[in-house]
Amino acid sequence: MCGIAGIINYTRPEDKRELLTRMVGLMHHRGPDASGLYMNGPVGLAHARLSIIDLSSAGNQPIHNEDKTVWIVFNGEIFNYPDLRKDLEAKGHRFYTQTDTEVLIHLYEEKGTSMFAVLNGQFALAIWDENEQSLLLGRDRVGIRPLFYHRRNGRMAFASEIKALFADPDVERTINPQSLSDVFTCWAPLGELTPFTDIFQLLPGHYARISGKGMHIQSYWSPDFSHEDTRERPLTDWVDELKGLLLDASRIRLRADVPVGAYLSGGIDSTYISSLVKQNFNNQLSTFSVSFSDKRFDESAYQSIAVRSLQTDHKDVCCTEDDIGAVFPTIIWHTETPIIRTAPAPLFMLSKLVRESNFKVVLTGEGADEIFAGYNIFKEDKIRRFWARHPDSKARPRLLEKLYPYIFSAANSRSRQFLEGFFKKDLLATDSPVYSHLLRWHNTSQLKSFMADGFRPPGDSPGISIDRFIDRYVATLPESFMSWNPLSRAQYTEMSIFLSNYLLSSQGDRMAMANSIEGRFPYLDHRVIEFASKVPKRLRINGLDEKFLLKQAARKMIPDEVVDRSKQPYRAPISRCFFGDHKLDYVDELMSERQIQEKGYFDPKKVTRLIAKCRKGQGSLLSERENMAIVAILSTQLLDHQFIRDFPAFPAAATSDPKVYPIIA
Repeated sequence: MCGIAGIINYTRPEDKRELLTRMVGLMHHRGPDASGLYMNGPVGLAHARLSIIDLSSAGNQPIHNEDKTVWIVFNGEIFNYPDLRKDLEAKGHRFYTQTDTEVLIHLYEEKGTSMFAVLNGQFALAIWDENEQSLLLGRDRVGIRPLFYHRRNGRMAFASEIKALFADPDVERTINPQSLSDVFTCWAPLGELTPFTDIFQLLPGHYARISGKGMHIQSYWSPDFSHEDTRERPLTDWVDELKGLLLDASRIRLRADVPVGAYLSGGIDSTYISSLVKQNFNNQLSTFSVSFSDKRFDESAYQSIAVRSLQTDHKDVCCTEDDIGAVFPTIIWHTETPIIRTAPAPLFMLSKLVRESNFKVVLTGEGADEIFAGYNIFKEDKIRRFWARHPDSKARPRLLEKLYPYIFSAANSRSRQFLEGFFKKDLLATDSPVYSHLLRWHNTSQLKSFMADGFRPPGDSPGISIDRFIDRYVATLPESFMSWNPLSRAQYTEMSIFLSNYLLSSQGDRMAMANSIEGRFPYLDHRVIEFASKVPKRLRINGLDEKFLLKQAARKMIPDEVVDRSKQPYRAPISRCFFGDHKLDYVDELMSERQIQEKGYFDPKKVTRLIAKCRKGQGSLLSERENMAIVAILSTQLLDHQFIRDFPAFPAAATSDPKVYPIIA
């Protein structure tokens, strides 16, 4: 993995070297092994390299074609590059490296923007075409690798991380009220928005062509659930096809000139991938996991079962509340966004363990819950639709106890009445395109009650309505969306918002690359996604048995205790991390009434009351929503401190001078 950056300015000449060097320096964690620049006329490209394939200096970027008229900077991996290279060599293309990056150059020469359809990978790229005087930006199908840009008055800058764009003093640094409202509704800014005004992301599955005529953005792929297979096929056929796809997806993700390890959470997703690798490709597999001192969040018992079964070389890092509080400012520096849970922090510690163990690459199980319907939100949708057919039924809502036995079992009659009322909200709105997510969004959006009236986005009512948010999201949906079954609609919504804009970003790319670690995701191979989108819904959720087909594939390969365990969402401690027995100066300062007032994002009185409640009971008195509010407010205050008031909070790394390629304007 790497970090890429660039500037293209058709309106006036500018000396880009110093700025590009600063941009690379701020992303040194993404590519500590080498750096390089290319500058010619209106364009400047920069690259920070984490060497994984072709470790020689010949693999340093930018990379060019034979006559040096096409140049590329690339962040990611193309897993099917050997096959693509063979075809290109047969057509007469000559290579000077062994990298997958150079394959992209020649593939562009052959196919132009049609190249994206044949790529199997995770990437963000920029290709400068000297003859066309145009720049092509592209991003992988599901958004595993990030790409941000700022565009104004005929000049555009792009980078793998927003902090690199802020290296330019002419780029304004302000938090976008609409984006903050979105984070406080669905955990991430919606669509192409980022937390910062006038900073945008290139959406997953899109490319952009920039020329003197302007910028054109085009989608080349999106999840499509319109072809559900309704044929009568034996279950064994589905299982065998899935096994073959995941085996090959794992195989090609082992391609590297450095050792490849694996994350092992103790759940079915990561355990199955590790099993495929261990049994078929690598008898010396190293695995890594995170455990918690707080047993409410700890999965180490299942991790031990998996390790004993797989016989891997295993290492573990134990995360405490104090650890999360101490590392949290670093987490926000890397997420570059407010967050409402502390879950990224343990993953940062995990990637640090991997790096200290001399690994650069790990396989993970991310994506399986989205594409094989593993989350409770999908089962909630199914139960609520069943309940809505007879809304006065007393028996149907009791199905919710199967999803949340730990909540209902401890509830008294009054609490059970409250819980039933909570799940009954908008029960009859089954025609809503986002019925599956209405409860979650309504609940999370209550966090907006802490926002200062003067900072609310236009039209965002103090009554915390999410109607505008829903309208904005629905406007982006495919034309065929409402013809899909309800489960498919729910999965698409989860993939298009939560997966790409939060899970693969704040918990994925950012926490791994903060320690120069590349994560690889077999379940997010586009062949697996396209297969899963055709799987009949009864094989995704069978009754209330989630990920039914995946469980059938994994059974007999991994322990039954792991296959049949109850679903435990990955979570981490919250309020006691910041208001426990230990004192954190940055929390006391940023959450003080004075700082809340000065920054202007939140209502000082409401925040002060929340903190007083937290300190009084050291977190035990807080509801789940109030815990989320603590993280949301503190992370926003940190974002302002690090990116608005005191940028850069962490200075750019002192790197050796980047290699500058010979064509310099």
